[in-house]
Amino acid sequence: MNFVARSEANRFYGWFVVAAAFVITLVGFGSAYTFSSFVGPLQREFGASRGSVSLVFSLAGCLYFALGVVSGPIADRWGVRKLAAIGMGLVGLGLILAARSHTLRQVYVAYTLGIGIGVGCAYVPTLGAVQRWFVKRRGLASGLAVSGIGVGTLVMPPLASWLIANFAWRGAYLALGIVAIGLGVGAALLMENDPGSRGQHPDGRQAGAQAPETLREGLSVREALRTARFRGLYLGCLVGSVGVFVPFVHLVPYATDRGIRVGTAVWLLGAIGIGSTFGRFLLGNVADRIGRGRFLVSMYVGMAASLAIWAFGGTPVPLFAFALTFGLFYGGWVAILPAVAADCFGAKHLGAIIGALYTSVAIGTLIGPSSAGFIYDFTHRYAWAIAISAASSGVAAVVTAMALKVSR
Repeated sequence: MNFVARSEANRFYGWFVVAAAFVITLVGFGSAYTFSSFVGPLQREFGASRGSVSLVFSLAGCLYFALGVVSGPIADRWGVRKLAAIGMGLVGLGLILAARSHTLRQVYVAYTLGIGIGVGCAYVPTLGAVQRWFVKRRGLASGLAVSGIGVGTLVMPPLASWLIANFAWRGAYLALGIVAIGLGVGAALLMENDPGSRGQHPDGRQAGAQAPETLREGLSVREALRTARFRGLYLGCLVGSVGVFVPFVHLVPYATDRGIRVGTAVWLLGAIGIGSTFGRFLLGNVADRIGRGRFLVSMYVGMAASLAIWAFGGTPVPLFAFALTFGLFYGGWVAILPAVAADCFGAKHLGAIIGALYTSVAIGTLIGPSSAGFIYDFTHRYAWAIAISAASSGVAAVVTAMALKVSR
């Protein structure tokens, strides 16, 4: 019995935190990214334009990234477990209420408040907790944690499409809501805010070992916001995120407009998920080796280049090629951004700093997908929306490189 107790005590809990974060991001963002499967059914149900339906996702995305500025500091003070559990419960409740909506306005309220507030409560606190458990292997751990987003993008949209085909869109939302509550809340209960809560040290170091960083080190939120580096990262994220989330809403409608069957088109999102998962799993170690700032800039460049493939894709093969390459760079971007923030500003107030940084992503998410939908309504084409998306990632690469003073 004593041997078992010592074994449990010596087991580094950081990897359990990473696993729990993986499930939370899978459920939260997987549920959000099913939205592309619902665009057509919601348009038909409510006789709505593509722009007005796309606004549902944009509002939710804006809210869950913007709320990090509130949920991050709350988690820094009160701990991540309760907040993440509440968030996952709200995700499920929002989906269930969306299933009972009888107007598009009710869908706005249910989806925006459920997905928006729910993911907002869980995402930034979860990322902040993972960063505190690791220093040396922070890039790898962060990549593994948010790879749940990639797996969720792979699994959840096809699941939603199958549920819609068999149970209609209301039944699909109801089923997804039940899954979100069961899996999401269960994973949230495994979270721990930092190694000290279990008498451990970052990266599993033994007591007394020399540490390159402690949880007491780092800038305050106010100090971070005053730095040119934060302002540059913020502007890069804002500009870049205008285009980043456009494919998650419009790639499936784009494909079906070109005669590709819905069952095939929805797997384009799955291909983004595959590329994204590889980006998070495989590129974390690369970032730790070549420099996380340089890696972040290269992710923006990669997203800009891959969006050019979309611009010339009208058949399944080039569209799947786009989805895989875009997913790879998108996954690397999501994985490394929190680690770059930790490198730049320290771990002491990291949840609050990440939350403040992600308000930039909130603005970009609000502008990008909805604007792409309204551009389509006006022009009946996606060419301009895709071009703007690619340009935004290119500009973000330049701004971020200047902020981090990245050079060859």
